[in-house]
Order: sequence, then structure tokens, then C-alpha cells
Amino acid sequence: MNASRPAANPPNVQSYCQLFYISDSQQAQIERLQALIVQHQLPIVLNTEQLSVKLTQKRRQQLSQTVTLPILVLDQKDKLSWLSDGLSVAPEWDKLQRRVVSAGRKSELLLQAAKATADSHVIDATAGFGHDSLILASTGAQVTMLEQQPLMALLLLVEQQRMSAQPNWQKLMSRLHIINTDALSYFATLPADMTGATKAVDVVYLDPMFPEDSYQDSKTGKGAKVGKHMQALHQLASPPTLDEERQMLQHAQAIVRQNSDKQGRVVVKRPQLAPALANQPPNESWHNEAVRFDGYFV
Repeated sequence: MNASRPAANPPNVQSYCQLFYISDSQQAQIERLQALIVQHQLPIVLNTEQLSVKLTQKRRQQLSQTVTLPILVLDQKDKLSWLSDGLSVAPEWDKLQRRVVSAGRKSELLLQAAKATADSHVIDATAGFGHDSLILASTGAQVTMLEQQPLMALLLLVEQQRMSAQPNWQKLMSRLHIINTDALSYFATLPADMTGATKAVDVVYLDPMFPEDSYQDSKTGKGAKVGKHMQALHQLASPPTLDEERQMLQHAQAIVRQNSDKQGRVVVKRPQLAPALANQPPNESWHNEAVRFDGYFV
């Protein structure tokens, strides 16, 4: 999920990250991490350190309070996670298996809004932990996942690699294409005319960060609780300004407008009580008590 974010690092500027690991037996896994960083040209430099004490919750809190760099942890189960304010968070795509297997328009508002099919090309312009990308790809669609933060992009790539080793996930993983970039920069790289192109974009999905109180009713203060993944993302990202929202929406609409074969659409996820993106009324909305999906048809 996520977000318009603070400006990404300029090209060739490295982000330093502290990686804590448990055992010497994890060296091969660390080497695979380094290989992913090189392969996908992520501007990340990993400082590695083996922990000499057990990784308890108290120790996680201590690390969060004393280490100034972003923290990755490779725990005793060989699980890579991001340590944010004492919370270990990771994509954990396997926990979505039931949703992915049963995903359909009857159960998933996102699919009702996106109308994605097996021949669709979808851009998830704010990938975050990739949960919505999985649901979109469950339709058979090809999903390009854009993630501006290098740390988040690395977590996604590691998770894709991990899940690709499981036979029943391989086809789904092959439909996900993860790119470390911000949405506006990526949109600028697409050709001005994609008529007849094999990768014409049918749907652009936007899930921009919103203020933490957006889930609450301004009068009663009641609303949905924010999960740990969203809490962590608020440590990395800031909500977009109104001008940034306008740019995101306009560029997304321009991208899907270039597909002349069928109607394109931009789908925007919002808290149920939040205003429309860029204050632009959608053509149609789908919602439950917590979230709303606004559709802009092109």
C-alpha cells in the first residue's frame, strides 16, 4: 500500500541500511540479498552485523531506539523483515493465500473496481507491501509494481524470490514485475503513443498514503484500526500534497487513455471517510465500512 512519498534519493546516491542476522549459516542468504541489490540496481548499502544475543521483542525495541539507520533483521527462521519502531514487518504473502485463491469480484472490492482480466496489464503505482498487487494478479493480469523506497522494493523482491520457490505460487509470481521507482518518473518513460503496443495499460491503481486520522470519523473519533503494516509505512512516507495528488491522477489518466482497444480506468483506494483524490469526483465508487475504491473511467 502506499504512497506518495518523500522525494526518492537522486540517482547514484546510496541509502545505508543496517542488517542484523543470527547465525553464520545465513551468509548464503545475505549473499542472495546482495545479488538482488546489484541485479535490480537498488541504491542500498548493507552494513551487516551478527547479533550475539537472542532476538527478543525487548531487543527489537532496543535496536529501534539505538540504531539510526533503517534496520533489516534476518531472524532465526531465516525470515527477512524491516524493524520499524520495534515492530518487525514483512510482506508475508503466504498469509494471503486464502484471499488470493478465493479472490473474485464477489469478495474483493478492488476487483469490482478494476475489472481486471487475464489479458489485462495493470500498474500498481504505489506497491507498498504488495498485498493489493497479489489480488490484482490473481485474475491472471500482468501487474507492474512500482515502489519508490529502495528498502521496500528489496523486501518485495526477496518475497517474490521466496514465494517463487513454492510450486503453487510460481505462476502468480511470474506475473509480478517489481520496479524501484516513483510513479511519475515511470510514467514519463512510457511511450507517448501505445496504440497497438503489447503492454498497453488497462488499469492504473493508486493507493496513496493518507493521514493517520483519515480512518476516523471527524465527529465521533471512531473508525477502523490501523494495522502494523500501515503504521510502519507512516514511518517512511508522507501523504501527498494536493498538487501531488493532481499530478498523480492526471498522469495515470493519461497513461490509460493511450489504450484505444478498450476503456481504461484509474482506481484509487481511500479510507471510506476521506475526500476524493485531488478533490476530483470519481465516475463510480465501491466501498465497505473501512475503505473505498474510486473509479475514474477513460
